[in-house]
Amino acid sequence: MTQIQPPQENSPPLTRTSTESARKLSGGSSTGRLVGVDLARALAVFGMYIVHIGPPLSATDGVARWVRYLADGHSSVLFATLAGFSLMLIAGRREPKTGLAGRQAKARIAIRAVVLLALGTMLAMEYGGVIILGFYGVYFLLALLLLRLSAEALAITAAGLALVTPQLAFVLDARLSESVQQTIDAHDPLKRISEVGVLDLLLTGFYPTITWMSFVVAGMALARLDLSAVSVQRRLAALGAALTVGAYGLSLLLTGKDALRSMAEDGKSSAGFEKASSFGSGSFEAPRRAASELLSAGPHSGTTFDIVGSVGVAILVLVGGTVLMDRLPRLRSLAKPVIAVGTMSLTAYVGHFLAQSMLGISAGESSQTSWIPVLLFVLGAIAFAAGWSRFFRRGPLEALLNAVTRPAKHIR
Repeated sequence: MTQIQPPQENSPPLTRTSTESARKLSGGSSTGRLVGVDLARALAVFGMYIVHIGPPLSATDGVARWVRYLADGHSSVLFATLAGFSLMLIAGRREPKTGLAGRQAKARIAIRAVVLLALGTMLAMEYGGVIILGFYGVYFLLALLLLRLSAEALAITAAGLALVTPQLAFVLDARLSESVQQTIDAHDPLKRISEVGVLDLLLTGFYPTITWMSFVVAGMALARLDLSAVSVQRRLAALGAALTVGAYGLSLLLTGKDALRSMAEDGKSSAGFEKASSFGSGSFEAPRRAASELLSAGPHSGTTFDIVGSVGVAILVLVGGTVLMDRLPRLRSLAKPVIAVGTMSLTAYVGHFLAQSMLGISAGESSQTSWIPVLLFVLGAIAFAAGWSRFFRRGPLEALLNAVTRPAKHIR
């Protein structure tokens, strides 16, 4: 039997969810809510595979087209939301840690932030701005300011960020001239060694902190809730559906049929758009967007409608995974190999880029029309995770990250 060993409270982001999951998967509903998070994380991994390796949206139709469209943008948003969830497992899930335990938790998160920023920068040197890990480092540093907030306060903060930051990002983009950007980049050590500099991390990158913090804070709020309670599950399902339908429906009403247009419709995956023009995700190499595009809701558009709708989708996936794992023990047993991918998603995420390089597969290549590479990567990740989890508690990169953060235990 595949042994699935969830993380302890000091486990790295993008890995297991909590020590509560250390109980056997057959132990009943008390484990379903956290195994459900691992399942959602695995789906996010597979979504990233589809975006980076799969055929462009223009080369798909029918069900395949819907799968491709849903993966673009939503998989990375799901990652960011679950990353916020993981932060609260370190800082105290239902109640924030205080005193010595609180200081040690903050130190662990800060160390993780620095390590992910460094790892993301190294990968960006080879793969460009599509790498999300460096952005995670910035998200985590800012999240340190919010660790002690209640679920309600975090939800209000996430909502406020979603309403304000897209418009703020648009204004900053409009006022930031190319000469000023070039001056900033010229003095930025990160920009000198990779495509992702400080300005990219904060404003102009593919996952800009200014707008993507909404997802992280939303995940932090979700972690404060009792996901095992049926009443909470029902309320979250209703909320997720309302956010999704409301945001996308209103955008369609205001903007028309092109409101949900994905960048993938231009013949490439989002992996090829780290240089795309967008006030929320791109650079200043292309013409600036019109203010009317603030009403759109397409993947990676960075608008309020995009953020709210994407959070709604993330909530539905999390609740759906939770309910399935909680109510269907047989399915939970069959899904163990997939869940194992969610327990070592950092390894699965980085590994798929390394595998692409070794196999000579180009992300976002418009001539790629076959789904076979995606299926092989998915099956490979499942086989590796299932085999590795038989003998080790954490994935390879998760274990290294955990080891690096051990000095935080000595803080007094």
